[in-house]
Amino acid sequence: MQDNILVVNCGSSSLKFAVLANAGQQTLVEGIAERLGSDESLISIKYQGEKSQSPLIEGTHKEAVTVIKQWLDQHPDILQGLVGIGHRVVHGGETFASSIIIDEYVINGIEECAKFAPLHSPAHIKGIEVTFELFPGIPQVAVFDTSFHQSLEAEQYLYPIPMSYYRNHGFRKYGFHGTSYRYISQQLAKTSPGSEQQGVLVAHLGNGASTCAINHGQSSDTSMGITPLEGLMMGTRSGSLDPSLISFISQAENISQDAALDVLNKQSGLLGVSELSNDCRTLEEAMLSGDERAKLSLDIFASRTAKYLASTATTLDSIDHLVFTGGIGENSVYLREQICQRLKAFGIKLDETKNQQAPRGEISNLTNEGCQTQIWVIPTNEELMIALDTISLIQK
Repeated sequence: MQDNILVVNCGSSSLKFAVLANAGQQTLVEGIAERLGSDESLISIKYQGEKSQSPLIEGTHKEAVTVIKQWLDQHPDILQGLVGIGHRVVHGGETFASSIIIDEYVINGIEECAKFAPLHSPAHIKGIEVTFELFPGIPQVAVFDTSFHQSLEAEQYLYPIPMSYYRNHGFRKYGFHGTSYRYISQQLAKTSPGSEQQGVLVAHLGNGASTCAINHGQSSDTSMGITPLEGLMMGTRSGSLDPSLISFISQAENISQDAALDVLNKQSGLLGVSELSNDCRTLEEAMLSGDERAKLSLDIFASRTAKYLASTATTLDSIDHLVFTGGIGENSVYLREQICQRLKAFGIKLDETKNQQAPRGEISNLTNEGCQTQIWVIPTNEELMIALDTISLIQK
């Protein structure tokens, strides 16, 4: 049975894609279109171990999908096996509690949620519309970052503001990275049977970063809120802070409050503190060379991550597992150590040697002997989850 799935992840200025086969276990081709909307737009395609690049003249999402379709036309063995297209969609609000086959109702629902994700949702809609145009007759599925967190209790997702704002406008915590957390929960259950009945903390750490408490296989709290700005310090996002700062920045810099919010989203976090880079690898290299500001930015990141892990843990009966995932969580020896060091009051202690020697791209147990909480590195795979959801819904 042919089960090739095209996975599409449209960002505001990028488009990642992959074609997965064999129930999502095999990646046939993958690539990324970058710097969309600029004169430097290009698309990279990796196939059979070789990578090719070409410029995008118009620099649009439509052109990127068109190039992908043209490539598939030249590889009919892959195209003919295509049975579905899965889209990552950042925000599903309260409308979508699970993945769903896309129709006009779904597109309208994504548009209604766009106010909460103004950078991402328009790009998702463009990607969906273009793929419907270029791949007629192939069913398409939307997989939402927010859906895994629909299990939160009201005491966790409601903000302590007038209830009319929630009733009339849907202002509440939604949470993100849900596709990643769902994958991690399932992988942990395979690696450590019984974990699906235990308390699990997950730190998804990358340029975007968040934490999640998973209780008996369901999300019970998470650090991101109505938008991805709430919670942890990130690559360029400030994370949570006193809301009055928006007004203070606006007045001090003589800019609008929207422009001040833009500062918190795009000029803060690791980049803002280090004044060097939002890339963890660059900052760790600078730290080892004696750059104190780089070290400070990493230590603040570790401190705030530990605080939010502790915060979300209040929804668990016990902390049986702590999982690191995402680009930083999977690869930064320094930050894993610093985060666990700040959680020592909870009895969490990793083995320094195991942490140093953890192989990249593999599941590793970093637990120190005598520590009751199992500490893991588990690489995430959101594309696989999207492919599996797409196959499942198409078969139904």
